Amino acid sequence: MFKQTSAITGMNLRAIPQRLGTSSVIVVGIAGVVAVLVSVLAMAVGFHKTVSNTGREDRAIVLRGGSQAEINSAIARDNGLTVLDAPGIKKDAGGKPIGSAEIVTIVNLPKMSDGSDSNVTLRGVGPQAFALRPELKIIEGRAFAPAVRELIVGKSAAKQFRGLTLGSKLSFRESDWTVVGIYDTDGDAHESELMADSETVMSAFRRLGFQSITVLLDSAASFDTFKDSLTTNPTLTVDVKREPEYYAEQSKQLTKLLNFLAYFVGGIMAVGAMFGALNTMYSAVSARSLEIATLRAIGFGALPVVVSVFVEALLLSLLGGVIGAALAWIFFNGNTVNTLGANFSQVVFRLTVSPALLVAGIVLACVIGIAGGLFPAIRAARLPVATALRAG
Repeated sequence: MFKQTSAITGMNLRAIPQRLGTSSVIVVGIAGVVAVLVSVLAMAVGFHKTVSNTGREDRAIVLRGGSQAEINSAIARDNGLTVLDAPGIKKDAGGKPIGSAEIVTIVNLPKMSDGSDSNVTLRGVGPQAFALRPELKIIEGRAFAPAVRELIVGKSAAKQFRGLTLGSKLSFRESDWTVVGIYDTDGDAHESELMADSETVMSAFRRLGFQSITVLLDSAASFDTFKDSLTTNPTLTVDVKREPEYYAEQSKQLTKLLNFLAYFVGGIMAVGAMFGALNTMYSAVSARSLEIATLRAIGFGALPVVVSVFVEALLLSLLGGVIGAALAWIFFNGNTVNTLGANFSQVVFRLTVSPALLVAGIVLACVIGIAGGLFPAIRAARLPVATALRAG
């Protein structure tokens, strides 16, 4: 049986170049399915990675009670002082708590791609911002000066939006701001933002309070002490979250949407590719009905015939899966795109075609090949020998 199976399978595979047109239908169709599925899922993985990696376990963010995001939070100045005086916050060499009361507002900037306006986050930060976020590093220019309308720009934002080069002037609320530096934050969500002195931003935008307060804790274990001191204070109505938890929540809804789109669109395409494979393999079996009947008439069993058709469909699908996965990795991995985040501003992130996505795409291709080759293989085995010989 094994000799018969290998003989028929080898004969079928050697004949594929003679059926190049029909065989390419399977390969191209499945390659398209895998490429689309992997590329859309790469958006979800890249966005989730960017947002969820924004933060450390020993940092906490404080918002007004019930607020879902910084943009709809508000914390009064006196409450900000109370928060920064809470136990559990790490102190610098001078004994000052390492924390930043921040104002978050939205400004419009034109995209590099088409010049259309997009929302970009302008974050006003306190004097401890660099101690609070050691990953924040100036890679070009210098840091902004307090009480001066200067700002620094995230590296990702500088690549996606116009007018964010060193020395350029930006006009917000009838005032001009100068870009004095470009910073890097290891590719997290803050790299999509503009940063400036919080008091200067508040003055320019006529704000009286802050949106959030982020603090560096003595250790990750100090979180409960810090949180309890604030949530039990009758003068405060705040929510306290670990920074990674907060940013993971911000990415949850969009990640779900991207996953749904990937599987919905990919599922429809997969069904189409499966029917394409079925049609192609049925055509191949019909065209070779005399050949199959002859083999069975001279003693070849039904099972080797089934296996040969099945292996052919599976290998063509595997080839399509590998090609589709390779195309997704070549053309999409590492591409920088932007989308609307939780603060109604653009979050810049990189498409991430991970090894797990590549494997998932190839597995899907094999599943399509199995489904597409199963019924034609059974038909080939059940084809009456006498009927096929007479038809031939």
